[in-house]
Amino acid sequence: MLLSPKNNKNGPLFNFATSNRNSYRYKCPCFYLTIGDAEFIKKKEICIQNVVASAAFNQPVDLEAVVKAFPHVEYRPQVFPGLAFRLKRPRTCTLIFKTGRMVCTGAKSEGEARRAILKVAKELRAAGIITPGKPVIKIQNIVASGSLSGPVDLEELCGRAHVGGSIMYEPEQFPGLMYRMKSPKVVFLIFSAGKIVCVGAKTEDEVYEAVENLRRRLEEMNVIFDEMP
Repeated sequence: MLLSPKNNKNGPLFNFATSNRNSYRYKCPCFYLTIGDAEFIKKKEICIQNVVASAAFNQPVDLEAVVKAFPHVEYRPQVFPGLAFRLKRPRTCTLIFKTGRMVCTGAKSEGEARRAILKVAKELRAAGIITPGKPVIKIQNIVASGSLSGPVDLEELCGRAHVGGSIMYEPEQFPGLMYRMKSPKVVFLIFSAGKIVCVGAKTEDEVYEAVENLRRRLEEMNVIFDEMP
């Protein structure tokens, strides 16, 4: 059974006043949403799990000096060439390499990732390890998880190749279906219960856009339900 205002047992999913200042509405297969409503859905259904960001100082970094100045860091060059610089706020781990390259993981937003890198850079400058200057920061990958509006018929979805991307599904080896979306360029893991994992986005907006595109396509194909078929 497809979700719709007619057959959704709990009534319309949203009933916002049309006087919303963002009152422009666009059509969804299940109901009409304002731009403001869509923002509400984003926050409720999608959770950013990890933001990976890279940065470059454009100068070499003396990792041995970092170890002396910050005893809490982790550095075992015989195992891994990078030094791990952990922060409690924001709770992140930044890998620092001799070349001056950094990789920050563990942030829950783009802003957190940028703040973490700038905080590490500030501490290194204060210790006299690097010269003044802001690192060049770039978001490399965002991992998000969430849920769709109901269970998904993965067998039926796998049998249809016109969803605007490539599909791989081998339930004997892994219970999730892998779907590579062309635009935005992300990869989804889709599970029969309606749970999803999205990787590969470069911005948080790309995550939300990709999830809405996926939801719309699955509803148009009649492979998503409000209860198990």
